[in-house]
Order: sequence, then C-alpha cells, then structure tokens
Amino acid sequence: MAAWARWCLRHRLVVLLLWVGALFGTVVASGVAGSAYSNVFSLPGTESSRAMERMEKAFPQRAGDTDSVVWQVDTGKGAESVRDPAVRERMSAALADIGKLPEVGTVVSPYEPEGARQISEDGRIAYAEVTFTKQAPELRKENIRKVIDRAEEARTAGLRVELGGQAIEQTQEPPAGLSEAVGIVAAAVVLFLAFGSLFAMLLPLLNAVFAVGTGLSALVLLSHVVDLPDVAPLMGSLIGLGVGIDYALFIVTRHRKGLRAGLDPRESATRALDTSGRAVLFAGGTVCVALLAMFSLDLGFLNGIAIAATLTTLLSVLAAVTLLPAMFGFLGHRALSRKERRALAEEGPREGEKPGGAAVRWASFVERRPKALAAVALVVMAVLAIPTLSLRLGTNDQGNQPESQTTRKAYDLLAEGFGPGFNGPLLMVADVSGGAAEQRALDRLVRQVDGTEGVVWAVRLPAAAGPGAPETARNTAVVQVVPATSPQSEKTDRLIDKLRDETVPAAERGTALEVDIGGATAIQKDFASVIGERLPPFIALIVGLGALLLLVAFRSVVVPLTAAVMNLIAAAASFGVLVAIFQWGWGMDLLSLGKEGPIISFLPVIMLPLLFGLSMDYQVFLVSRMHEEWVHTKDNARAVRAGLADTSRVINCAALIMICVFSSFILSGDRGGVMAGLGLAGSVALDAFILRMVLVPALMQLIGRANWWLPRAIDKRLPHLAVDPPDRPYPGVSPERAEGERELVGDR
Repeated sequence: MAAWARWCLRHRLVVLLLWVGALFGTVVASGVAGSAYSNVFSLPGTESSRAMERMEKAFPQRAGDTDSVVWQVDTGKGAESVRDPAVRERMSAALADIGKLPEVGTVVSPYEPEGARQISEDGRIAYAEVTFTKQAPELRKENIRKVIDRAEEARTAGLRVELGGQAIEQTQEPPAGLSEAVGIVAAAVVLFLAFGSLFAMLLPLLNAVFAVGTGLSALVLLSHVVDLPDVAPLMGSLIGLGVGIDYALFIVTRHRKGLRAGLDPRESATRALDTSGRAVLFAGGTVCVALLAMFSLDLGFLNGIAIAATLTTLLSVLAAVTLLPAMFGFLGHRALSRKERRALAEEGPREGEKPGGAAVRWASFVERRPKALAAVALVVMAVLAIPTLSLRLGTNDQGNQPESQTTRKAYDLLAEGFGPGFNGPLLMVADVSGGAAEQRALDRLVRQVDGTEGVVWAVRLPAAAGPGAPETARNTAVVQVVPATSPQSEKTDRLIDKLRDETVPAAERGTALEVDIGGATAIQKDFASVIGERLPPFIALIVGLGALLLLVAFRSVVVPLTAAVMNLIAAAASFGVLVAIFQWGWGMDLLSLGKEGPIISFLPVIMLPLLFGLSMDYQVFLVSRMHEEWVHTKDNARAVRAGLADTSRVINCAALIMICVFSSFILSGDRGGVMAGLGLAGSVALDAFILRMVLVPALMQLIGRANWWLPRAIDKRLPHLAVDPPDRPYPGVSPERAEGERELVGDR
C-alpha cells in the first residue's frame, strides 16, 4: 500500500482526471443509453408461482397485476347511489378510456353483468377491476400514471374517485434524491464538527460523490446487460454513501494524525494508506462478501440489489485508496484546520491522543471494570433482542400507508363497502382439461370454498375464451376467493394453508383436476415462507465467511468467533426494535404510519448483509489497531487499551455519519423505507456505541492473551493476509518516534 500511495501522490493530477473522466463519462453515457431496469419477480417451485404461470399462458390479459378504481357518492350532494344515471355515464366513459390505455388488459365494470358483485349493499360504493398485462414491477410507470390521470378526471363535487393496488402504489414515491441529500448534509455537519476544517470535511464527501455517482451511472448501463430492479439504485446509494464517507473518514483521520505528529504531508499520506488503507480494503471486501451471499437465496430481484450495492462498495474502496491520496497531495497541510496548523507551527508536533483525553480515560475505565461493563452491555442487548422471538415476516397492505395517498383512501373505501379481506382476494387457477368430470369437481369445490369459515365469497370468474381461443385458455378456469380478514392477517395465512392442505386436495381426489392458489396475497405469503426457510443458512453463510476472513487476517481463533457473536447480537437487537415498533405498534403514532403489521419479508435479506458487513468494518478498524499494538508489545491489556483509545473517536464519528445517512430514509414516507432506515440506524448505533466501545474491549480484556491464540497446525495452512502494516519504521519516522506515539496511550 505504501508504494501505491506514493504513486498516487506523484501522479495526483492523472488520478483526479481519471476519476473526473469516469464520473462524467458514465453520466453522459447513461443519459444517452437510458435505463432498462427489469423488475423480474419469481418464486420457482411455489404454488402461487405455478398459478401465475398458468394465468400468463392461458389469459395474458388477466395474468398481470389487478388494481381498482373505487368511487363513492356523497348522498348529500345529489346522487343517492352509484347506479344514478349521471354517475353511471361518467364512470362508464372513464373506464372505457382506461381500457384502451397501454398495458391495460381488461376492465371489469360494476355496470356489466360480470361485475354485479362490485357494488356495495348500500349502493354508495363501487369499484372496477383494472387488470394489467404484466405484474406491477414490470409495468411502465408512465402508463400507470395515465390510468390514474383518467380516473381522477371523473371526480366531481359529489363523486369521490380513488385508486388502489400494487401498480398504483409504486407511482406514489417521494421526490427523488431527498433522503440522500438530507443524509449528505447531516454527514457534512458531523464531519465539520469532528475535523474543524472545511477541506477535511469535503474529502469524505468528495469520495462518496465520485464513487456513488459513477456507480449509479454504471448501473444504468449495466441494466441493459443484466436484470436489475428499479430499486437497485436506491440500495446502491444507501450503502455507497455510508461506506464511501466512512472509509474516507478512517483514512483522513489517520492522515491528519500524522500531520499533527509532524510528518511531511507525503509521508503522512503514505502512512495513512499503509495502515487505515489496508483496513479499508479488508473491510470493503467483507461487505462485498456479505452482499454477494444474497445470490445463495436464488431470488432474481435480490441478485440485482446485491450487484448494485457491491458495485458502489467497490468503487467507494477504490476511490478511498486512489482519489484520497491524490487529494492529500493537492491539499498538503490544509487538511488540518487553521487552529491546528497554527498550533503545529507554534508548539511543535503532537503525537497521539492527549494523556488526559476522553478516549484514553474511557479505555482505562474499560480495562479496570471489564466484568461489570460486559454484563451491563449484554443485559441491554438481550432486552432489546427479546421482541425478535416473535418476529413474523409478511406483507404490509395499503392500509398502513399515509392517509393522504389515494391507495390508502381506496383501501379504506373497499374495506368499508365490502369488508377488509376484499383488499387481498385469492385466485384459484384450475386445469379442467379432463372434461365434464373436472368441471363438476370444480363447481363442487367453489361451493365448498364459498361455505368455508373465513371466506366472504368464492365465485368462478367468467370465461375469457370463446370457441376459437387457444386450448390453454379453454382448459383453464379462475375462481376468485375473498377472505373475511385483511391480507396481512394471520387468519388469512391460515385460510390459505387450509385451502391448500385440506379443501383443494379433497376436491382433486379421484379426478384429473389440478388447482393452484395464487394472487398477490398468496404470493406474499409464499415469499415470506421461502425467505423464512432460506434465512438460517443465509445467516450462517455470511457470518461464517466473515469469521473466516478475520481468521486469516488476524491469525486468531477468538477474534473471529467474538466478531460472529457480536454480529448476531447486533442483528437480533436491531430486529427486536423493529418488531416492537412496527409489529407490536409501540410508538407507531409518533411515526404517523398507521397500524401495526408484520415485518416486510424482504427486509431481513437486505438488512442482514449490510449489518454484518458494517459490523465487520468496525471490528476490523478496532481490532487491527489492537493487533498492531500486540505485534509490537505482546501485551494484551495494553493492546486492547491502546486500540480502543486510538479508534473510539473515529468509530463513533463514523457511526454518527452512518446513522445520519440511514435515518434520512425515514423521510421517504414509505413504510419499507422507514423500516430499513430505522433498522440500519439503530443497528449501527447499538453496534458502535455498545458492542465495539464496551462489550468487545471488555471481553478481550477478560480473555487476555488467548485473544491472539491460533493452533500452529492451522497457522501453517492459512494464507497470509496482512491487515496491519509490516513491522518496520515508516518513511521519515524514526523507531523512537513510533514507539513514543504508542506510549501516550499504552502506559495509561
């Protein structure tokens, strides 16, 4: 790393121009090419997936997402019923126009015979079913927007018109870039308070802007080659901003420390890259390993998210070890504040932390009371993790959305007019190619399901295939089942299980009838089940890979085992907080997010790699400094004390920045965004302030020299991966000065 740093310093103008060219080149190229994001969602082998595939083959016009146009008459302003001629004429015209729009397959109006059930008993609420030709993630937003605009044109003083459904929901997004902008501003404030220097504050922000900007533009180009969901850029920017600023922060902090110690800017930059730069490379590698482990879940749209987050992480690391040393060369001593430069000129070099500094005092306090502090930290984390035991994965329906959104209003109207289960109907897709016997068996099944407890009604939808239709259409029948409970209710899940395990198999027995239960609610249930089944081995994989990397890096058995346990504790506590807030409803009113519900199914899969990767970052930066001291002194107590004193301030500052970036996503107004923002911010806070600053150093003090034990047989077989710099003086730094710098915290 030292040679690489010197090269970047000598050729700093070339490095800067290469980064500027990469950023603007990809931005221009992506603007010309345009994006081709593809929201491919599939659950191979599940019953809901088979039902969807049958629908796609037999009825392409019905296979897509089904949304609703809902209207209600105000009896105090003219019309008494949705059947009023004026209302009927106005809404029929709107529905006819919607049926002609792109990507709209069918529109079933309540004024047609097949839509007779689509008017409430009191006659005040009605809805039309708008079935698109594709699933919601695959639709073009401009086409969905046309449907919304045409429906809203039908509104009058006495006629309320709202729209609901997954396709409509995905158009209701907050202003693009708002969360990221707020996060950057908050991070800038923290950096300025930490450094007291405008130039030092700008360096981490510059690192993140170049890395994330280049990465997001590259994703636009990459979307033409591989399937990337349109949420991939959001996740890429989320992780890229966090690690981009954090990695730069660690290197800039080490560089500023060298300048205050009297090193020449070139020597200080070289030393910073040869110490913190190594840790950044290793930490970035652990994050990428954790993210790429998402491929093991075999879920297509998650693979795209993994690619996006990995790309921005790699670019953040590359910028940190190339662009930063180049900028150090341009700035010289201006990386220090004016006050620090003046003190350096008047008082001479200042090596290490002040003997009476807060970091040194805290490190000494942990050394004196490791048992008590470890016990307190464990109790706090255990209490926070208790709610995780009742974690339930599932879907959050549109009843959880802000009341200002049209999807929430439509949801409430449908629940008012037809019951809560109407917002999540099930679809039974049947193969009746066997003939009359299968048709009779299906009719019996419909009657049986219609009388099942927990079902409002079950009705066979009108055939969409005439005599000349394809054979697959003639041999496929669709039954709509409306549960009595909401889509996110546990009772709805139990109803699906009962229909699949008992009711449908009984009807199929002795016939060639084949029935699969699908629909949006069944898909979400199956997705939660798949995630639940694959989550334990996924967690074991990312924890195991991270521990293996630490084993190779630090030549220790205890260090990786400790890190693995800490990662699991941090994840359990962060999900405990999420369960208490979103599933149990504690504090939901303060967040103005509606009622409680299950934790969104995909959230653990996205959060856990980030949590484990970032947790490993802090572990690497903390333990690498301890290991550096251990190599020099072979004194465990001194190594732990020195490592904690030397890194606590920068780790706390890095954690504050990550908390600011993640918390800014609370402003998204999206329930999933709020969950992810709160979960990640809370996890970083718990990990940095409790685990890395208290529990890890306390345990390492208690364990003693065994922290660095590794069986000789294993040591011989492991490859050598140096996180710490070679044990030799740095250019321009005498061995006496290096030893004196360690003494400032080592002898406390």
